[in-house]
Amino acid sequence: MKLKRVLPVAVVISSLAGAAQANVLEKTNVKFSGYIKADAMFSSYSDGTLSSGSIGRDFYIPSLTPTGGTEESTQFDAHIKQSRFRFTTDTALANGKKLSGVLEFDFHATAGGDERISNSYTPRIRHAFIKYDNWLIGQTWSTFQDVRALPESVDFIGVTDGTIFVRQMMVRYTSGNFEIAAENPESTISNYQASGRIVSDDNAFPDITARYTFKGDWGHFAVAGLARQLSYINKQDGTDIDTSETSMGLSLTAKFKLGQDDIRLMANTGKGLGRYLGLNVANGAILNEDNELEAIDSTGFTVAYRHIWNEKFRSNFMYSAFNADNDMSLNGSIDPIKSTLSARVNLMYSPTKELTLGGEYAYAKKELESGSDGTMGRIQLTAKYAF
Repeated sequence: MKLKRVLPVAVVISSLAGAAQANVLEKTNVKFSGYIKADAMFSSYSDGTLSSGSIGRDFYIPSLTPTGGTEESTQFDAHIKQSRFRFTTDTALANGKKLSGVLEFDFHATAGGDERISNSYTPRIRHAFIKYDNWLIGQTWSTFQDVRALPESVDFIGVTDGTIFVRQMMVRYTSGNFEIAAENPESTISNYQASGRIVSDDNAFPDITARYTFKGDWGHFAVAGLARQLSYINKQDGTDIDTSETSMGLSLTAKFKLGQDDIRLMANTGKGLGRYLGLNVANGAILNEDNELEAIDSTGFTVAYRHIWNEKFRSNFMYSAFNADNDMSLNGSIDPIKSTLSARVNLMYSPTKELTLGGEYAYAKKELESGSDGTMGRIQLTAKYAF
């Protein structure tokens, strides 16, 4: 839907807020878009279960695959939380340039509802940013992430294990195919020989990200880098911790066209990637016996092939994996995640471009450093109306 110079609305705004604000509306295009998506899934786990209300029952999160438990019967879940709506504005300025804005919401990972009666869920902000000339200010996909290399999945992400996946506040500058940004920092830290995750907001500097993209009729190839500070300060209850560590990351991503088909690739590796990779399967660093941070090395990769059967049917074949290099002398009796992987195949049917019906089978495995592991099998069905 596109709203431009809607006279009744302009008249109302003029009477309430003055002619100046109505003037802005006269120069602004407003677009409303999004989709309604219904999902149903059957999940089974080899070594335990996920409790009611767990976010891992809404979409695949590698770290949540149960291990060390007893196999239970299949769980059925259904929800509409992936549905989203997006407002986009473009305002013509007096200097001949354009000012743009985006505000987008969905319903994942929020409180405010349950499945007993109403299934009501609170909207959450996904994107909120403004663009002017070569500058972007606000919250959107990290510059370290290549959204165009993500395959089409019935799941929320699909190739989650090996994927850089972060949305956050930033200031980004773009020049041609090159992008550089200062982004909101946050450190996730493991305790020395103790369980639990420390989420620290003690960083003194923003995360610095950059990406260069090569483009052609053949598709695209991108190289991205991350440099950031991991930091933790705790001077409470007799504790005296003030430590920081440098984190560096490299991401190579691509989408190659093969006629109507395509192949999508991602390879990510780094020192202290932490929350950037695989939805924070591993933390960025761990405290040692001297209360100093040591970065945790991690890697991940994905490969996906899309095949077009005909004008209405298509399939995606996906594989994704994650691996962490844990120093067990610092973990003690704690048994951290060593690796995760997942494989998927789906069939998507679109009788029109606005409507998609699909089904997907996913297999996932998580292994701990001790060798204990667990697997998940999931069949997911979806109906999606995009507007």
